[in-house]
Amino acid sequence: QLQASGGGLVQAGGSLRLSCAASGRAFSTYAVGWFRQPPGKEREFVAALSRVGVSTYYADSVKGRFTISRDNAKNTVYLQMNSLKPEDTAAYYCAATISGGSRYYTGSRDYDYWGQGTLVTVSS
Repeated sequence: QLQASGGGLVQAGGSLRLSCAASGRAFSTYAVGWFRQPPGKEREFVAALSRVGVSTYYADSVKGRFTISRDNAKNTVYLQMNSLKPEDTAAYYCAATISGGSRYYTGSRDYDYWGQGTLVTVSS
């Protein structure tokens, strides 16, 4: 089970850190990802982290501004979001899959487990 948190209202240019906590199984055994769904739009890939090692991948729209990371001791995955823009406004979802090794996954169908969304609103 995944529990996402950390969303909120922030001004453009600000930062937020989203957290995704896992229960029942160590997060270190999952490849993980973050997706988002802007209002009235389809869900889209944001960032991914491999199960083994530190392979990461980002959507072009967030590259250089967002960072995905994992703290195995806390069984939590993070999405640090800096230089936020109004177009980053969305419900953000964490996801996990036991597939992998050193691969990361960018498709929503690649993931087996999903957290509930946490809403991020960026005002201009």
